[in-house]
Amino acid sequence: MYAVIKTGGKQHRVTKGEQLKIEKLEIEAGQDVTFDEVLLVHTGEDLRIGTPVVQGASVSAKVLTQDKHRKIEVYTYKRRKNQQRHLGHRQPFTLVEITDISVP
Repeated sequence: MYAVIKTGGKQHRVTKGEQLKIEKLEIEAGQDVTFDEVLLVHTGEDLRIGTPVVQGASVSAKVLTQDKHRKIEVYTYKRRKNQQRHLGHRQPFTLVEITDISVP
């Protein structure tokens, strides 16, 4: 059984027990979160495709941690112009574990 959910402007294919890095959510570690924007649910013999979401379907997850990805370094320059710039960025994320996929 799997589902396709939408969160943080992205779509993720999830199964029960899977750990997933998603865009940062303002929820403490250890709390539960429910994703109501379920785009597709496959139960083994039944495939439900939403228009745009499956009515009554939801995915429950537990927030494991809030963290940041590894640092991305960006270096730009323009030759012969003495113009340089060095930037770094660490994108925050939320690590969740899918606990349940419910279908009406």
